[in-house]
Amino acid sequence: MNGVPVETGIIRPAAGTGMPRGRSARRRTGRVQEITAEVARLRIAIVNVFFVGAPDAGDGEWTLVDAGLPGSAGRIRRAAEERYGSGTRPAAIVLTHGHFDHVGALRELAEWWNVPIYAHTRELPYLTGRSAYPPPDPGVGGGAMAAMSWIFPRGPVDLDGRVRPLPEDGSVPGMPGWSWLETPGHTAGHVSLFRESGRVLIAGDAFVTQKQESLTGALTQAPMVHGPPAYFTPDWESAEQSVQRLAALQPEIVATGHGLPLRGAEMRDALTTLSLHFRQLAVPRIGRYVGAPARADEHGVTWIPPEPPASDRVRTLTLGVAALLGGALALSVASGGGERSRRSGLRDRGWHPSRPRLSESASR
Repeated sequence: MNGVPVETGIIRPAAGTGMPRGRSARRRTGRVQEITAEVARLRIAIVNVFFVGAPDAGDGEWTLVDAGLPGSAGRIRRAAEERYGSGTRPAAIVLTHGHFDHVGALRELAEWWNVPIYAHTRELPYLTGRSAYPPPDPGVGGGAMAAMSWIFPRGPVDLDGRVRPLPEDGSVPGMPGWSWLETPGHTAGHVSLFRESGRVLIAGDAFVTQKQESLTGALTQAPMVHGPPAYFTPDWESAEQSVQRLAALQPEIVATGHGLPLRGAEMRDALTTLSLHFRQLAVPRIGRYVGAPARADEHGVTWIPPEPPASDRVRTLTLGVAALLGGALALSVASGGGERSRRSGLRDRGWHPSRPRLSESASR
């Protein structure tokens, strides 16, 4: 699995607006990155959230897209207040999808701001307590993030009473001029957001701009146009069709759930290449969902393929251990090693999220 490297059109954070370091920096700012005059990005470790609305737009005149990792609500609120003013609230929170790294602060933010949440109807089962997502596929992608995916929470979260379906006319609440597009594959109800003016695309995880399966890739954000995170993609045929649909838009700017924003002709060429050669570039050679996708309906997951044979699981475990060791080394180098990294590692090993089991043949 490979992405298409990109060397030009990379929208990098301005000096002093990268990831905050140290206790004082964390207190001081949320550190947003301007993408356009009305779209800004906040990087939260491995994932991005987006603010849509001109700076100082005022209370109720902007929208948050996705809600980051657990524990990030305070940082998102601080960033919002720096951009839009003290005590500001969005018109709504719009979700590209409901994976744990996109809804981690969702409940706290929605309750704090008292605003509605919008998602595609086929994403609602995973946001209203009715269904967990299909199990991850840790053997795909060949990186530490993929190998660790079996510990990632897969829901469901229960926000029933606060989450609403996106309007059927394709409009996006709180985002005039934008439309939502069905881009399933990574999840059954995944959507991307597009504004014709300026041809700006917020793609979610329909495709990403870094190698998300690799911890090194997630940390360094080496720019490329890459397929959706493989370990959490249960329908590769739909994912391919979604990338083709987005490539046909010929966007000028793309902002994705993971990685740096990109713009311009080289990005479009790379996205076209990915769409034309998706099976060679993005689809794993082997994997739980390669031969047959998980199936879902309006109630959630209805069927998942059986686990790979025991021999494949042993090979996956071996590759996973190697990837974890490499990822741990990369993380140590990125964080400077030393006592701080050892303390962080102890905290990470102490994280044991619940993982609801899903029958190999669930019917609803």
